[in-house]
Amino acid sequence: MHRHLGKVVAGTAIAVAGTAVMVGITLPGTAGADDTGTRAGQGQAGQSVRQEAGAGRSVAPGVVEEAPAEGEKGTGRDPLTDDEMERVAKIALNRQLLQGSEGVDGERGPQRLGVDLAEPEADEVGDPNAPRRADVTFYDYRDDTLVTRTVDLGTGKVVRTGTQRGVQPPLSGDEKAEAARLLIADPLGAGLKADYRDATGKELTSPDQLQLSGAVYRAAPGAQPDVLDRCGEHRCVRLFPKIKNGPWVDARSIVIDLSARKAARLDR
Repeated sequence: MHRHLGKVVAGTAIAVAGTAVMVGITLPGTAGADDTGTRAGQGQAGQSVRQEAGAGRSVAPGVVEEAPAEGEKGTGRDPLTDDEMERVAKIALNRQLLQGSEGVDGERGPQRLGVDLAEPEADEVGDPNAPRRADVTFYDYRDDTLVTRTVDLGTGKVVRTGTQRGVQPPLSGDEKAEAARLLIADPLGAGLKADYRDATGKELTSPDQLQLSGAVYRAAPGAQPDVLDRCGEHRCVRLFPKIKNGPWVDARSIVIDLSARKAARLDR
C-alpha cells in the first residue's frame, strides 16, 4: 500500500473542472511518458500552508521602464510582432499600476497574463486604416482584479483601462509554477513528491522539475471544503503535473488558492 498522489494518466482523458462539477478533458501530449505509471493512493491531508502574500519580505521600490523603440511593426489585422508586444506591455504598466498592485509571488506589480491584438471598434470594421491597438491584461493579486489596458500602437498611448472582478482568464506559466511551488511546500504535496522520488530517484524541490498544465477552478455550492468557497473570486488552480521524461501524476483532488496562498483537498 502506498500513500502516493496518483497514477499515470498519460494518453487518457481525465476529469477536470472549471467548477466543482467534473467535466472530461484530454491532457496534452505525452511523448516520453512512462506507461507503467506511479502508484495510486490518497496521500496524507495536512495543515494547509497559509502565507500572507508578501509577508516578511522586503520589496524593493518598483521601477517603470521606458518603452522600447518601436522595432518591427505589423499592419492592419496582422498578429502583433514580438517588438510590438514588448513595447505595449511596458507602456501599459504605468507607475500607479506598478506601485498599487501585486503579482502571484507577492512582489510589487501586477501579474501579466497576456498581450493580444484588440478588436476594432464597430465603425472601424473593414477600414484598412483603422488604428492598430493591443489589449494588455494583468491580474492584481492584491484585490483579485483583472485589469485590461488598451494601447494605441500608433500613438503609444493608453486609450482605455478596464477592471473586472470574478473574471478568471487562463493561467499564465508563472501562475502554474507558483501553484506547483506552493503544493510542493504544503503537506498535501507529500504524495506528489513521493511519486517523483519513485520515478526518478531524486527529491522534488522545484516546479522546474515538472512539466505543468493547469485549469482555473471555480467553487460550486457544497462541492468543496469551505476553505475553497471563494474560488472564482479568488484565483484558484488545479494542476496536472507531469514528471519530465516520465508519467503524469494525478493531482486532481487538490486545489491551490493562489490568492490566499494555500492548498486544500476537494471533498469526495
